[in-house]
Order: sequence, then C-alpha cells, then structure tokens
Amino acid sequence: MAEEHKQTTIPIPKEVEKTSNVQILADNSANDAETETKNVVENVVAKEMVEEEEEEVTSEFKVCITENGAEMGSEDDDNNKYPELEMKAMEELKKLIQNAINNHEFTDPPLIQEQVEEEANADHKTIEEETNEESEEATNKVTVDEDGTKTVEAIVETIIVHTSAEKLQNSSAASASLSSVVTSQFEKLQQETDTTTPPSVEEVSIWGVPLLKDERTDTIIWKFLRARDFQVNEAFKMMKSTIKWRKEFKIDELMEEDLGEDLEKVVFMHGYSKEGNPVCYNVFGGFQDKELYKKTFSDEEKREKFLKWRIQFLEKSIRKLDFFTKGVSTIVQVNDLKNSPGPGKWELRQATKQALHLLQDNYPEFVSKQVFINVPWWYVAVNKMIRPFLTQRTTSKFVVAGPSKSAETLFSYIAPEQVPIQYGGLSKGEEFDTKDGATQIIMQPASKETIEFAVTEACNVTWEVRVLGWDVNYGAEFVPNASDAYTIIIQKMKKVGPTQQSIITNTFNIGEPGKVVLSIHNSSSKKKILLYRLKSKPSCD
Repeated sequence: MAEEHKQTTIPIPKEVEKTSNVQILADNSANDAETETKNVVENVVAKEMVEEEEEEVTSEFKVCITENGAEMGSEDDDNNKYPELEMKAMEELKKLIQNAINNHEFTDPPLIQEQVEEEANADHKTIEEETNEESEEATNKVTVDEDGTKTVEAIVETIIVHTSAEKLQNSSAASASLSSVVTSQFEKLQQETDTTTPPSVEEVSIWGVPLLKDERTDTIIWKFLRARDFQVNEAFKMMKSTIKWRKEFKIDELMEEDLGEDLEKVVFMHGYSKEGNPVCYNVFGGFQDKELYKKTFSDEEKREKFLKWRIQFLEKSIRKLDFFTKGVSTIVQVNDLKNSPGPGKWELRQATKQALHLLQDNYPEFVSKQVFINVPWWYVAVNKMIRPFLTQRTTSKFVVAGPSKSAETLFSYIAPEQVPIQYGGLSKGEEFDTKDGATQIIMQPASKETIEFAVTEACNVTWEVRVLGWDVNYGAEFVPNASDAYTIIIQKMKKVGPTQQSIITNTFNIGEPGKVVLSIHNSSSKKKILLYRLKSKPSCD
C-alpha cells in the first residue's frame, strides 16, 4: 500500500504560542460489535438523575452531581441573557422570595402573639393557685375546743365561703378579660417594636450566594426555574424545600468536617472543558478494590458517610463556580465505567438511591454535559429500561463512548492538554502544564507525518509527542540552515508499540539557526490521533 506523506512546518518564536486546535474525526477502526454497542448505548443511556437524577455515573452508582445548565456562562450580554418569558418568570419568583424573606418563611417566624398568650395564661394560672392556697390555709386554721366548736366553725365557714366566692369571682373576671389582656399586650408590644426596634431582616444564602443581594441571584433563580420548566410556583416550592434540607443536613457544618481521603482517586476535579467548565471525573473501577468497597458501602453507617463525603465534595466544587452574569456556573461530568462493579452490587444500589433522593431535588441544573467513557456491555442492558422516561433535553446532555473511542470523545469537549494522561491526554503536571496548548492531527492509515519547528536563535527546545495506541515509528532530528552543516539525530527512528509508553518527551539545546524535524510513520491500517506541543527557553550558553 502506498504511503501518504504530510509535512507540517512550525516556526518557534521566543515564546511558543499556546494552541488548542482540536478537531476529532471519526475512527473507522472500531469493530462491528463496538459500533453496535455505541449506537445502542447512545439511544438508551440514561441519567437516572434527570435533572434530579443526573447524579448517576454507572447505572448503579451516581457519584456526580445531577442536573444541567450548560447554557449558563455562554450568553453574549446581560440584556439578551434570558428570553422575555424567562425574565418574566424570574421577576415573579423574585417577588415570591422577597415576600418569603419578609415573612420569615425560610426560617421560624417571630412568635409574638404566642408569647403574649403564654404570659397571660401564666398570670391566670397564678390567680387560681393563690385562691386554692388561701382556701386551704383558712381551713387548716380551724382548731378549737368543744365549748367553742360551733361558734368557731360558723365563723370559719362564713370566712371560707366569703373568701372562696370572692376569689372565684376574681378568677372568673380574669378569665373573662384574658382575651382583652392578650390583645392589649400584643398591640402594646407591636407598638414598641415598631417605634423602638426595626424588624430583623432574614438573610438567606444558598451555595454561598446570598439571595436578592446581587446579580448572582438571577443565576440561582434560573436554575430552579429551568429544573421546573419555568413554572414559578413549583420552582419556589423546590427552592424552599432545598433551603430547608440544607439546614437539616447542616451543610455549613459539613463543609468543615474531615471525612478522609480514601475516595480522592475515585472522584476528583481536573482541568476545564473548552467552554471553561470545571471537569469532574468519576472512576468507578476504583470500587473493584474489595477493601475500599467494603469500607465505603458495607453497612448503613458507611453509606451515610459516603453520602456526606459526596455532598461535601459537590458543595466545595460548586462554591468555586462563578454565578455572575457572564460566569460559568456548571460543570462537565466524565464517568469512567472501565472495570465498574456490575449491577448485582446491592450496596451500590442502596448508595445510589440515597444520593438520588437528595441530588434530584437540591442541586438543579449544575451539569452541562455527562460524558460516559469505557462503557461496558452490561451498561446498555441496565439502562435500556429507563429510556422511555427521558426527555429530549435530558438525552442531549449525554455522550457515550466505548473503550476504543473514549479519548477522541473526550477531546471533542476537553482540549488534550486538559485531559489526564490516563485518559489519552497530555496533562501529567511535569515539564508542561494545562496552560501549554497542544496540537492534534489525525493520521490516516499507511501515512507519514512530518512536523518541523523552525529555530532562528540559540535556545533550548522541549516537546511532547503522543500517538493514541502508538504502533508507529517515531524519530527526531535537527537540520541546521547552513549548507555545510550536518544533520543531528536527536531520536533515532524506532518502533513504538501500542503498550510501550504514553508520552515521549525530548529536549534539545540549539546553538544555531535551523529546524527540528519530527517524523511519525503510521504503517498500520487504522487511523491514529497524534498530539504534540513544544516550548522554548533562551539558551544558557
């Protein structure tokens, strides 16, 4: 088969300009079974956390926050941020929130009336107790001898009857006037409150954003309205329920708890999407570790701790978002199902249900995209049953890819320099970081790619090269501009196997004008994704 040869020439400036040119082409090399799996999964994958159920990352285990809101942060200006009908709904909801704050509906309201009634009832009870005590005291004083018995008894009887009647009359009068006393005391207290101490204003915050204080409220309100299809009363009801749950769950206290670091490799944040969304990775294969699985899900107490850890992780991630008008207030979820525990894990189902009930009602519209990678065969079967319950808006948030297409699927939404090395990217935190942009090239079967870096002055050049799946030949050399100079072999052409190494890094100190030439030969019958980036530093010589 004749080989196609391409050549790319890139001049090296003093500082290499960052680039994020990433265009993914479809890989025709996937076998029929994988293609069929992908097609089926794309039609049946479910977010068992539809807005409210978007927390599932395996069909059995939702570890990531639920809900969508990708449109947030991409609007052009404040005036056009929301359509007219949405603006109207937002204004109506703001009024409901303001009234609720004024009436202390988000917390327990002042109990002035009840306090006055309790005080009045206490006074009435005191009068009755005094009457009974005096009657008993008068009776106990009756001690006479036989000669004076009759006279004394008559006198005492008269005194007791007179005293009892008088107290009873006073008690009845007190009871009759209780209502007027309560009313007068209540009115007096209200007058004192109005003239001396202004009523306290309830302050309500959610996700660290105080409601109705600045423009961030619009973003919060939009999320609740979107989650309830812009039905104002339903959105208001959801918001009140969420605020109540947050107090009962003691979110502010939870933020300060130390819940351990056991799950940091299972759920973690890394990099940003092309739209600027923070990216959360959920690695379910981590639960194949029997020790970790047992430590996390074996009993109710451990599942509760996991739930608290997951909520804490989510809260910390959310509080780093930008709720202002042109900010980014949603995240991208990447759910790695490689080696994920199967659907028969009862403990996993229990944890999923617990998370679902909380996340579906309390974290609306926070996920812009759910990307499922390394999808196993059983995922299709488990999710097939829930497809009829999904809306078009929900399914549009989901992207599903089998093992052979996981990396290129990620590159569609996340630049290679932002993708962790274990998922096919270049992010490994050594010589380069996520700020150093990468270039992506699709190599056709039986083709050659030549990349040239032009050098105009003495400098030190470092570059990274990665071919997904490798199985190609790679070499590097420096060619001076001088006609009588010799080409210097930096890396002798050699075969790089599919499992040998993920990234090749080379550094070369250049003392004269010329060019660095990288050669990659793809002799296989499959397309390859080639990634590379470089940077230069002034030479120390």
